[in-house]
Amino acid sequence: MFTLPSLWNLLVSTFVFFIAVWYLRRYFETQGIAQGMTRSVLVFVLASLVSWGAGEVADWSEAQIEGPQPVAQTSSDL
Repeated sequence: MFTLPSLWNLLVSTFVFFIAVWYLRRYFETQGIAQGMTRSVLVFVLASLVSWGAGEVADWSEAQIEGPQPVAQTSSDL
């Protein structure tokens, strides 16, 4: 079942995304990879994966601290 991400997930993943973009751009520059569309897409995809992983870790750690959250019932479940 699809659940919305927590506030911590959104904050952590946004922060990690921008750090990953900065680090990857700097790393590719030192490796001598020319700037272009391919490099930009690669940076975006890798930063997105790192950001997604950091958000999942934030959700996992929140679940470990608080325990499982109860499922909200809709009026059709009653």
